[in-house]
Amino acid sequence: MVARAAGRCGDGRVVSEPQPARRIALEVILAVRESDSYANLLLPVKLQRAKLSESDAGLATELTYGTLRMQGYYDRVIAIAAGRSVADIDPPILDVLRLACHQLLSMRVAQHAAVDESVNLAKTVGSRSAVGFVNGVLRTITRSDVATWRARVLAETDSGEQALAAEFSHPLWIVRAFRQVLAAEGRDDELPAAITADNVAPRVSITALPGRATVAELDAYPSPFSPVGATLDSGDPLQLDAVRSGRARVQDEGSQLAALALSRTRPVQPGERWLDLCAGPGGKAALLAAEAEIGGAVLTANELIPARAELVRKALAVFNPVPEVLELDGTRVGEQFPGFFDRILLDAPCTGLGALRRRPEARWRKQPSDVSTLAVVQSKLLESAIAALKPGGVLAYVTCSPHAAETKAIVGGALRKHPHLSRIDTQAVLQSIVNEPLDLAPGEHVQLWPHRHGTDAMFIQLLTTTAAG
Repeated sequence: MVARAAGRCGDGRVVSEPQPARRIALEVILAVRESDSYANLLLPVKLQRAKLSESDAGLATELTYGTLRMQGYYDRVIAIAAGRSVADIDPPILDVLRLACHQLLSMRVAQHAAVDESVNLAKTVGSRSAVGFVNGVLRTITRSDVATWRARVLAETDSGEQALAAEFSHPLWIVRAFRQVLAAEGRDDELPAAITADNVAPRVSITALPGRATVAELDAYPSPFSPVGATLDSGDPLQLDAVRSGRARVQDEGSQLAALALSRTRPVQPGERWLDLCAGPGGKAALLAAEAEIGGAVLTANELIPARAELVRKALAVFNPVPEVLELDGTRVGEQFPGFFDRILLDAPCTGLGALRRRPEARWRKQPSDVSTLAVVQSKLLESAIAALKPGGVLAYVTCSPHAAETKAIVGGALRKHPHLSRIDTQAVLQSIVNEPLDLAPGEHVQLWPHRHGTDAMFIQLLTTTAAG
């Protein structure tokens, strides 16, 4: 066995160097809490710099995402074991305890290894007394099995939604929002499955950009629904030449379907003008650009935030000529381009509740007040898109959230305000595109779900206008 390096804390204590995967996981978790960093952006950078082995990189990934997903449940366990509220625990030490809980309660890690490594981590961020506290709390946790801890946590909650929120580590307001949508579909019995799916790491999904790559050339399984999609069980997608060259992209299958719903609603007429109104970071724009190129249409992308606009340009760099990328306020585009575009994608800024399995920290950052704030922006953007749409054109309103206030409510408000605006049967459009039939609740909109479709929970509604407007 290779000996670990040792160092000294500020108080002179000798500290064994924490195992690299655990150290990196803690660094990411600390950054998520202290700096509002995004784990899915920060972790790959740290892994690349550390040059970890494949197994250690996999361990760091599971530790990071697993801990962030189950943070709410682990906080309840820690509070019981410590005999105090987690609000009274020094935040870095609490992060160490959460990381340890994931190893003890959700992974096949030897208890002594999880405790010892966590104590080493605590020495890097806490005082001598804090280290003793960590050791004591973790020893308490190891004295009971997983089932006993689950029973103790549930015993401190009411039944129903509160128990689901506690056990599956979701804020209660999100559980209630999901229940509302599922109940409207007549499927509220799927609520446990819906929130459980948020705690399962998604498989890597890839888009083969039409005209640039094919699904057959990707060393992956064809996606069940998207005709341009493929799925990897594991491995680095950058090992695929098509991904490295930009001819294929990592993209959730639900996002693929949202773009294809617009591009394949009807045959493309040469010369059509398309707009991706809120294009950052560029995944859907790239797929639309490929579809537009084949049909003889011209895509324009718009993204207000310069850094995100640059990501869109990079995503579109594979095309020649590269589609134009504007940096305009999306709520004003309708004034600047009235009745100009034949097809518009509005992938509206939203809470992102449909992608909690990919961005686990989002569930703890979002608040119910965010929904109402975003709804104002979503409505303004939809108004702008309607104004920019040519009579008879097609508009796709899309969110990566199933929350009713961000989806059907926004569309319903626009329909009431604009008599010339009407729905297109989006389900019929998608069912004509997909490889296998989608299991959808009745209606003209499409609501995808991780537990039902293996995609992010994308909402898609196609709209069109008449000359009466």
